[in-house]
Amino acid sequence: MYDQQGEGPRILTVGELNTVIKAAFHDLFPTIWVSGEVTDLARPRSGHIYFGLKDDVGQIRAVMWRTNASRLSFEFQDGMQVICQGELDVYVPRGTYQLIVKQIEPQGIGALQLALRQLQARLEAEGLFAAARKRPLPRFPRRIAVVTSPSGAAIRDFLEVARRRSRAVDILIVPTVVQGAAAAEQIVRAIEQTKRLVPLPDALLVTRGGGSLEDLWCFNDERVVRAIHASPMPVVSAVGHEIDVTLADLVADRRALTPSEAGELLIPASDELQNSLSVLERRMRSQLRARFSGAQARLEMIARRRLFQDPYLLLRDAERRLDELLARGEKAVRRSRDSAGQQLAAAAAQLHSLSPLAVLERGYSVTQTATGELATVNSVSLGQLLRTRVRDGEIASRVEGIRPSEPLG
Repeated sequence: MYDQQGEGPRILTVGELNTVIKAAFHDLFPTIWVSGEVTDLARPRSGHIYFGLKDDVGQIRAVMWRTNASRLSFEFQDGMQVICQGELDVYVPRGTYQLIVKQIEPQGIGALQLALRQLQARLEAEGLFAAARKRPLPRFPRRIAVVTSPSGAAIRDFLEVARRRSRAVDILIVPTVVQGAAAAEQIVRAIEQTKRLVPLPDALLVTRGGGSLEDLWCFNDERVVRAIHASPMPVVSAVGHEIDVTLADLVADRRALTPSEAGELLIPASDELQNSLSVLERRMRSQLRARFSGAQARLEMIARRRLFQDPYLLLRDAERRLDELLARGEKAVRRSRDSAGQQLAAAAAQLHSLSPLAVLERGYSVTQTATGELATVNSVSLGQLLRTRVRDGEIASRVEGIRPSEPLG
């Protein structure tokens, strides 16, 4: 490359070189498809997606702007094998090139299938499909709500079976579209409407006929799955044909292979109901006869007891026991009275033996001062008036002399 005067090679600045390369990339690769493994995935708050694509030989940086990234129908992850469609671009300030991705497809599996598998795994981890939370269907429902298209083949098949099996069940159709972009939101709204019905239906059926994966996709929508999970009434899902399994089928309490089978699951046949009633009637009659025979035998056994043969037997036995108790009580009272009298006499004798009067009767006397104190050698004085108590009276005296007693021994 020479300058315009032809005097020598044209010298480019770094920016000019990167700009030339960028223009060349646009001319050579206006649109390009690249396959590889996702690496170094980053999702900043801006909503753009930055990542790398690599294989055994090399690696290239890539970016998907927010507008395209928001339209991804599956969860984009590190390690995925993908095919990216876009265009090459050069970032002039750094001289690096990258792939501007406009569309991403999982390699080896469709985007819808991958999105379905990822959603199923996430909801299963939350326990929405657990067998332990499945509720039994009512055996004899009186009212059933059906969320479906009122003009579809599914409701016709269900109603045909319902009319054939029993006319005693009320069928309430809650209309909704079952296909298309707005279907999921309308199905959720219809399920919410069934919760406000008074009285609340005994069961809920969500159904539609067969179709492609795209046709049935609204029954794989997370909003529909959670609405079925939150239903206060048992739910039967009959979506598509036998080979079609949607997330609505997995979260429902029972899955019916077809709308016709849903009718057989939900509505008992009249002849089967009559047979069940006949069996219950025979069983009830048998149990009543057995209870009557048992009660009659117990009554006869009670009637043969001695009490019922001689009703006054218990009264006489009670009178006899009462007489015995009275006799025992009188005897006990006499024993207690005699014992108390003896104890009182003994106490009186003992008290009498300790009485000062008993001492006086034996010839002893008691001398006291005029104030009633007991007279001793140390408590009287000459000329003091004393009183002496003897057995038959009292003697007054005056102290003429005081002589202490001689020590013994």
